[in-house]
Amino acid sequence: MPRPAPADAREFSRRLRAWFRRNARELPWRDTRDAYRILVSELMLQQTQVSRVLDFYARFLERFPDLAAVAAARKSQVLAAWRGLGYYARARNLHKLARRVVREEPHVYGGALPATPAELRQLPGVGAYTAGAVTNFAYEKRAALVDTNVARVLRRCFAPHLRPKRARDVTRLWAIAEAVLPRTGRAAWAHNQALMELGALVCTARVARCSRCPVRSICTSADLESGLR
Repeated sequence: MPRPAPADAREFSRRLRAWFRRNARELPWRDTRDAYRILVSELMLQQTQVSRVLDFYARFLERFPDLAAVAAARKSQVLAAWRGLGYYARARNLHKLARRVVREEPHVYGGALPATPAELRQLPGVGAYTAGAVTNFAYEKRAALVDTNVARVLRRCFAPHLRPKRARDVTRLWAIAEAVLPRTGRAAWAHNQALMELGALVCTARVARCSRCPVRSICTSADLESGLR
């Protein structure tokens, strides 16, 4: 499948980042480059609305300020601190991950989260998206990432015929995400954050607010407000 033309990819990212500078929500995990705190936020945000995560994030970090604190705790204590968020496999995986990094294999990890997607994906509960998010958001290394919001924006903009529920189409969306990603890690940080923000606030699942979209002139599915595809 052809990827976006380089000029379109550059313009897409430029417009996206300019929009983000003006419209970004203030969220606590955007003010840190601490890999553990970013990992916690990404795990909490899986299948959970931002408004609910905001209620839990600070309290959880107060109880478990770093990976070593999670590793030192009993699993039941971590689950208790997670109570109310649901999807408790996320908390169990966080505990397993902390034990492996801090206690079981400190000679491999040095007690800290690794900085590449390949290494991160070896850890419990870390999939392709979370690995890319930690790599980019914590370490500001260039890494693509595709979650539900990103997949929706990229599909509507560049490949409306794709279906994110099909594995081969997911692979193609990841290729598009890589193709439109800026070359530097710092620019990629803003680009990835902006993609997710656009999908959350403008190019939503229920309503595509095309008149407010900064990349409308590039989008192959513009004017979706009258009927989503």
